[in-house]
Amino acid sequence: MRGQPTFDLTLYLVVGSDAVRGRSVLDVVAAAVRGGVTLVQLREKTMPDAEMIAGARVLIDLLGPLSVPLIINDRVEVAIAAGAAGVHLGQDDLDAARARSLLGPEGIVGVSAGTMAEAATVSAGLSDYVGVGAVYPTTSKADAGAAIGIAGLQALQARLPLPVVAIGGIHAGNAAEVAATGVAGVAVVSAICGADDPEDAARSLRQAIAAGRGV
Repeated sequence: MRGQPTFDLTLYLVVGSDAVRGRSVLDVVAAAVRGGVTLVQLREKTMPDAEMIAGARVLIDLLGPLSVPLIINDRVEVAIAAGAAGVHLGQDDLDAARARSLLGPEGIVGVSAGTMAEAATVSAGLSDYVGVGAVYPTTSKADAGAAIGIAGLQALQARLPLPVVAIGGIHAGNAAEVAATGVAGVAVVSAICGADDPEDAARSLRQAIAAGRGV
């Protein structure tokens, strides 16, 4: 089993050019990190590799000095070329064993699980955390599946051997009840990327998470 992660999953931002309302991804990420985001995932499903690598490198230049990791959704070759900290893999993406072999022991490998069957495939020796959801209904990811609710989140968390990041329909109004389940972190897309003020949105989420954790 891999050890506890050395990175902070508390407030996990998933961002892409399709989510930022025509604004600069860099500007949205910079504001979000000022507000308290602790890890950033760049998700660009259709962007050409060269363009995505260039964009990832710009984000790494911003995030590196702040000790905020950048990970890449699915595209391991992009993560390696850009010098990103790792990848996040969905159920239909590259398998975790192959990603681990390419990234080496220090790379971050996150995986997704939304059902007990998917949870059963998670290997603690290959991955570092599990994204679980959708907790609530969401429009940010077309294939997110039916919402599992707090009870579903708790059931999956009890089954999984790794830190859990809850995702799907989470915002400042419900982040406290999610955090109260003991998850390692909360991941959001539209709650920050779609906000008029991403910095304020991130700060409100951090406050809600802290309240849910009782700190």
